[in-house]
Amino acid sequence: MSARQRLIDTTIELVRRRGVGGASVSQILEHSGLARRTLYLNFPDGKPELVAAATEFAAAGFASMLDGIVAEGDPVAAVDAFVQAWESALADSDYDAGCPMVAATLGGADAPAAASAAATAFAQWVGLIAAPLERAGLDAHAAEGLATTVVATVEGAVIMSMAARSPKPLQRAGRDLATLMRVRLAEAT
Repeated sequence: MSARQRLIDTTIELVRRRGVGGASVSQILEHSGLARRTLYLNFPDGKPELVAAATEFAAAGFASMLDGIVAEGDPVAAVDAFVQAWESALADSDYDAGCPMVAATLGGADAPAAASAAATAFAQWVGLIAAPLERAGLDAHAAEGLATTVVATVEGAVIMSMAARSPKPLQRAGRDLATLMRVRLAEAT
């Protein structure tokens, strides 16, 4: 793995656990095992540039995973898989690591390009979830609205699950989203 990728991976992990402000350059270097010079050779503008690159990398990985989920075609199953992916990620981190897009958004004062990358990622996720809803019969406006509700609800449930140190909020949100989607799709046909 390249030094650049080690810096990005380390930053994603620290930002997920501590937020942008809580992931200092010193901690990033310590956890990556790299020298300060390496950071500035790869990211001349320092931490803000590194956090933006880490946010973009995490967003691309998540979008790829989500794209694979929605490719199956069933929008309700796709949302269930989205929720299950978050359940697994939270359990793997012992409920200590959340969504890097949320962290980047909240850390926008320290890393504005990262907050912008997070906004782009959220919009992409909405588009990915909206596509199978349209194929299932919702018009574009309704599909985008419902997909926005899905992303917002899941992201909020991730935060609540972290706070509760339990999958329950995410599971409840997932069940209610599935019900909402079935109702909206039935109304469209």
